[in-house]
Amino acid sequence: MTYSKNHRQSIRLPGYDYTQPGAYFITITTHNRESLFGQIDDGVMLLNEWGEFARAEWLNTTKIRPYVELDEFCIMPNHIHGIIVIREHSDRGMARDGRGTARRAPTEIITPTEQFGKPISHSIPTIVRAYKSAVTKRINEINHTPGAPIWQRNYYEHIIRNDIELNRIRGYIINNPLVWGEDTENSAR
Repeated sequence: MTYSKNHRQSIRLPGYDYTQPGAYFITITTHNRESLFGQIDDGVMLLNEWGEFARAEWLNTTKIRPYVELDEFCIMPNHIHGIIVIREHSDRGMARDGRGTARRAPTEIITPTEQFGKPISHSIPTIVRAYKSAVTKRINEINHTPGAPIWQRNYYEHIIRNDIELNRIRGYIINNPLVWGEDTENSAR
């Protein structure tokens, strides 16, 4: 199948509400898989200045989004793995037009669907977009390179469905620096 710029296939699960509480495994890769955030030395990730920016901004997610918890995460030379947990929050159940409150249910509940140019508040795509934007802005300010790409266009996400899967993914994230030499994301391979 041929993909054009205007007909890209979505990575999202059709009809799934990405604002609902749950755990999500996220991988975000740098533009052209460039090693921007540091290097692996003997199985340990050594963050450079940009890696520290990426780490600080990841941790900042919970400060600006109180409905989010961060689980395991790892900044790698050219990608980031992390688990984002969305907790129940008072905006759940709101109609798209904002009707309803935590005490009064709206008459019409609409399952939010992410569309280009129409971000959905509290959604995984919006959280990832804001993170990528903040890191890009900070790096480009330091380099005096406005508009230079830092990230690949999209990202990988997986809805974590149970504790067995959660623990398997945690182990994968924790051990990722140890297996960097065999990692498919390692552009030096």
